[in-house]
Amino acid sequence: MGGRGGAWRARFSRIERDRPKEIGMNRISHMSLRDRLVDPRSPDRRPRRAAYALPTLFTAANIFLGFYALLEVFEAAIQTVKGDPLAYLHFKFSALAIAAAVIFDGLDGRIARMTNTVSDFGREMDSLADVITFGIAPAAMAFTWGVYFVHPSDAAALEHLRNGGYFLSFLFLLCGACRLARFNIQKNPIPKNPGRPDRKYFVGLPIPAAAGMVASTVYACNGVPLGGWPLDNWITSAVWLALIGLLSFLMVSTWRYPSFKDLSLTRPRSPLTVVLIAAAIYLVVIYSKPALFAMSAAYVLSGILIRLGGIIRRRFKPVPGEPERQVG
Repeated sequence: MGGRGGAWRARFSRIERDRPKEIGMNRISHMSLRDRLVDPRSPDRRPRRAAYALPTLFTAANIFLGFYALLEVFEAAIQTVKGDPLAYLHFKFSALAIAAAVIFDGLDGRIARMTNTVSDFGREMDSLADVITFGIAPAAMAFTWGVYFVHPSDAAALEHLRNGGYFLSFLFLLCGACRLARFNIQKNPIPKNPGRPDRKYFVGLPIPAAAGMVASTVYACNGVPLGGWPLDNWITSAVWLALIGLLSFLMVSTWRYPSFKDLSLTRPRSPLTVVLIAAAIYLVVIYSKPALFAMSAAYVLSGILIRLGGIIRRRFKPVPGEPERQVG
């Protein structure tokens, strides 16, 4: 009897131990489809561990393209000093690498949101990748392509041009790093000129757009450095440095820029939208140099025009008069 009673007690304890698991599984199985889709902690919404590697692969590709662009800038400088007539191609390849990195940078965040794999690790890794690809590589390209091979006849002008190139290239990198740091710590930033509440905006020029402006300009010039231009190249180099300074200011500003995060490819679109997207793809494929430069310049100018429009609208907006008051 003692042995039989011990076996019954062991069986009873095993049933009691497994009952919470059965109750939990029954509770999950009886959950409605809406609860499974809404609750992010439900087992059906929890992504697999392999899904976290997908956006990380795009970030790794972003880092590789930035590293490749930096190596191509070094190779272009070395070959230009040696007198290689095809050295400009390395600047061209570096600009194309940065342009491709802009696409990968936009895809990794969108894929992370689609697969529900957004994490602090991915956010920090993406910021470090952006510092390399959109900070260091464009800064080195801006100085090497637009300043280093320019040799004005006046020694004083050459010294001022080199010093300005060093400073503004470093300022571009510093402002880009500050822009990324501000983007990471601010949860719900409000631009200085807030727009419609149903739209999403960037506060300041994003660093991929600033790097894209630098790369598209170099690519539109076929990679030929400013020192090889037949024009008065030191004046052109000064204008180039002014553009680098403007991009640096726009990155740390609080001006409003469209984010396009509310644009979803899975939703139905109007025929006009499909036609515009197809036309943009055609122009990029057939006329890549002017098309990429025009698209980059249009986005950079959009924030400036939005800001100027807000200032003009507030200045000429009629001020409501004070209501009449009865005396006595």
